Amino acid sequence: MKNAAAYLKTNRKVIVLMALWIGIFLAIFFFSRLPLETVGYGMLLFAVLGGIYIAIDFREFVRRLKELEQAKKHIAVSRERIPTAENPLEEQYQALLEEVFRYKCRLESEYDNRYSEMMDYYTMWVHQIKTPIAAMHLLLQSEEIPDKGELEEQLFKTEEYVGMVLQYLRVGGMAADLKFRQYSLDGIVRQAVRKYSKSFIRKHLRLNYQELDCIVVTDEKWLLFVIEQLLSNAVKYTASRGRVSVYMDRSRPKTLVIEDTGIGISQEDLPRIFEKGFTGYNGRRDKKSTGLGLYLCKTITDKLNHKITITSVEGEGTRVALGLETAKLEVD
Repeated sequence: MKNAAAYLKTNRKVIVLMALWIGIFLAIFFFSRLPLETVGYGMLLFAVLGGIYIAIDFREFVRRLKELEQAKKHIAVSRERIPTAENPLEEQYQALLEEVFRYKCRLESEYDNRYSEMMDYYTMWVHQIKTPIAAMHLLLQSEEIPDKGELEEQLFKTEEYVGMVLQYLRVGGMAADLKFRQYSLDGIVRQAVRKYSKSFIRKHLRLNYQELDCIVVTDEKWLLFVIEQLLSNAVKYTASRGRVSVYMDRSRPKTLVIEDTGIGISQEDLPRIFEKGFTGYNGRRDKKSTGLGLYLCKTITDKLNHKITITSVEGEGTRVALGLETAKLEVD
């Protein structure tokens, strides 16, 4: 039925012309007062020949449609499957398609070059900015400076943002960088906790850390980045004297939970928190949120074959669950 509708639509001008010709044919026979048998014989002959022509033409039309469908499935790989042009109009369409394809290739080449240059520049910038950051750390350690704690906190945040830029640049080619092994989850999480220990102390936050006692198959570097981002959010959005808990969900296998008593996330924002650049109400209020942290966490956990889910009650806190079960992999 679909092919028949397409055939009628393609040949509508011919069909209208044929109907008009039949009308003229009948009018001439009628005004000429020819015998009915003569008219009937002519119409029968026309119907038989026309039916044969339409059947052959329809079969050829369906064949061409199938060839084009197959060509469309493989067009990203090869243009050789495109059917040969059978008339000057199809030749012009194929020439147009070739020109569009060449234009697309030029645009892709230009984009790849610009993207490569941008990646080179920002990667170089990230590594260069680490030098003055290291120098500032040395100065803060060696001199008595007013508000030293606040300066250290701001320098720490600068390092975080620089690290996020570097991971954002790398995440596109993350697959080539993955190294799966068996790791103690305690070892990875404790690294992240140590990194944010001063932030916990400065904000007078309590850390409820339970022994994890779990071995996971993962990439340590990328999983550590995810856990650091989640701890960073917990510290950032939890008020002084609040609590951050890190423990295993005993009801689900290999599920790490990071829970805080912070400001929470509004219900209308929850469905979009993993979108790139989405900051939500809290981000707009904070005015420093980039909307990249949770986006990177979701992108990375997907590629690690882990799962991340977030539940939250506004004004009460947020609970992040990291499902660290993976398919069976060969480990080094």
